[in-house]
Amino acid sequence: MKTNPVKKTEKFWKSLGPGFITGASDDDPSGIATYSQAGAAFGYTTLWTALVTFPLMAAIQGMCARIGIVTSAGLTTTLKTHYSKLLLYVFIFISFPAIILNIGADIAGIGAVSTMLFPAVNSIIFSFIFITILIICLIYFPYKKIAGILKWLCLTLMLYIIVPFLIKQDGWAILKATFLPQIKWDNSYIAILVAILGTTISPYLFFWQTSMENEDRADSKAVMVDKTDITRMRVDVNTGMFFSNFVMYFIILATGSVLFRAGVTNINTVQDAASALKPLAGNSAYLLFAIGVIGTGLLAIPVLAGSVSYMLAETFGWKEGLNKKWHEAKGFYLILTISILIGFAINLFGINPIKALIYTAVAYGVTAPVLIAIILHICNNKKIMGEFTNKPISNILGWITLIVMTVAAVALFITM
Repeated sequence: MKTNPVKKTEKFWKSLGPGFITGASDDDPSGIATYSQAGAAFGYTTLWTALVTFPLMAAIQGMCARIGIVTSAGLTTTLKTHYSKLLLYVFIFISFPAIILNIGADIAGIGAVSTMLFPAVNSIIFSFIFITILIICLIYFPYKKIAGILKWLCLTLMLYIIVPFLIKQDGWAILKATFLPQIKWDNSYIAILVAILGTTISPYLFFWQTSMENEDRADSKAVMVDKTDITRMRVDVNTGMFFSNFVMYFIILATGSVLFRAGVTNINTVQDAASALKPLAGNSAYLLFAIGVIGTGLLAIPVLAGSVSYMLAETFGWKEGLNKKWHEAKGFYLILTISILIGFAINLFGINPIKALIYTAVAYGVTAPVLIAIILHICNNKKIMGEFTNKPISNILGWITLIVMTVAAVALFITM
């Protein structure tokens, strides 16, 4: 008996969860700005990075997900229990401002792009409306509803896959740039490679992934961990990371084939990219790009703010979780709300969050290699992971990621 493809697709969609949301949220407005810079400044020559970052992201996020499933705790709790508390406090001290700046940049991106679509309304008003809706939804909707909304928001990223098909492309040049890496040994090219790595492999995603796997499992009321759980998680994470890199590839392709060709090489923000596309690629490409920024911003901000809430709640032993109501986890929701409001306030005080993201990149660059090393150690520790320690392929990819991120951190300081 043949399987109904519609039902098969529906079943697969329902099986996707934290991994898919985490992967899609990585393509936030600040990430889109980075990929747009890469395409505009260097054309097709950074397309190959999407192939390289996929297995590295999948390996590390897969380890984080496994930690959440096996330990029934977030990454912060695991660090607090098995490692130095001082180390944990240092991570929080560095990560908190970096994530807040990221939230601010994403709020600014949503507001600016919305004003481009509706010029009569000020960007601050748009930003305030969006964050108000987000905060209300995060506080009052149950976890399943929030997860469902975030999953559907992931689909807005599909818009970026359409944009390159609205423009005439050089197929051979694209294939060559994708599968034959070209590295230019100059500061600006190295800097954009480091920026792409820092955007795709970000420490806040490690904390979010672990906590969400734990919460997703708690919501399902499963007791024992078995290989089926790990297999399901692996499919979810790999799908999410593939989707993230697939979209990244098409953003670079779109901006590389339109902006770079036209000599528009200086792109600093998502609104720069969107406005530059309008006269060159037409209204369709411009609208798709702009709407995609709004959708991904609404997806990424809860992930960024949520990661801060989970980190602090687990550090100080507060009740936590999007599956809890406000009165059950006041500290958790208070931190989530404050994080979003501070991100919004950054724009009110005239601080340029896009420029501030340079400091975010430095903070992520410093913490990512250390965190990856600890995640590798946790995943090879039988006292913590039991029978679900790393397989050789996970260790190989994990060590490659550690080396690459360490080199990237060094290169970041050199290029600065």
